[in-house]
Amino acid sequence: MKPFLILQLRPETEAADEEYHAILRRAELHDTQAERVRLDQVSLPDDLDLSAYSGVIVGGGPGCVSDPPEIKTPTEARIEDQVLRLMPRLVESDTPFLGCCYGIGILGRHLGAPVSKQFHGEAIGPITCTRRPESADDPLLAGLPEQITALVGHKEALDALPQGATHLLEGARCPIQMLRYGDRVYATQFHPEADGDSFALRIRVYRDKGYFHPDEAEGLIARCADVQTDLSGRILVNFTRHFARD
Repeated sequence: MKPFLILQLRPETEAADEEYHAILRRAELHDTQAERVRLDQVSLPDDLDLSAYSGVIVGGGPGCVSDPPEIKTPTEARIEDQVLRLMPRLVESDTPFLGCCYGIGILGRHLGAPVSKQFHGEAIGPITCTRRPESADDPLLAGLPEQITALVGHKEALDALPQGATHLLEGARCPIQMLRYGDRVYATQFHPEADGDSFALRIRVYRDKGYFHPDEAEGLIARCADVQTDLSGRILVNFTRHFARD
């Protein structure tokens, strides 16, 4: 099997390491079946051979594509620039892609959809995602019920569905929770890799990043602790099983 390329946008090593292992676990991948790239540490080559991979998974991160350039750190700007420069080649080649949280903003920006902090940010915690009729035959949602629980925490979101995209899962506060573009390009607003332990670590790492008041950290950890996210996590294994190729 060709490996899956896992692109990470988190410059914080502890959070990046946890996310990587969470993706492997939920995707049911051995580390020999994945190639990990931390974009805060290395740069993608302009001639990256996408055909060498079964697909590409992009994780979350503290950055926001809707932030004006002048408030982005040099590291955040470099990470964002690299993944945005990859998107045209990835979409045009129909390479299987799954963007998680930050990844939906990246995909939306590439497709020309509005991304902002004005309307649909969500506090850290569990949400209910409901399947839309368009999701009936989607392979990434195969075997999943009409509603699933997922963990979120984001400052920005899509304000509208990208032109040509299919809306698969919706939420109450943030309507666009999962979309598909074409047959192989996907993104979720929630974190399909995450469980309560994942969020406990991230809450501690990002307590001063503006997602919440630092005094709220322990309460948020408790709020996420017993949330069952196995069903939302199945999106990852459905992705890797469906798109694995030799």
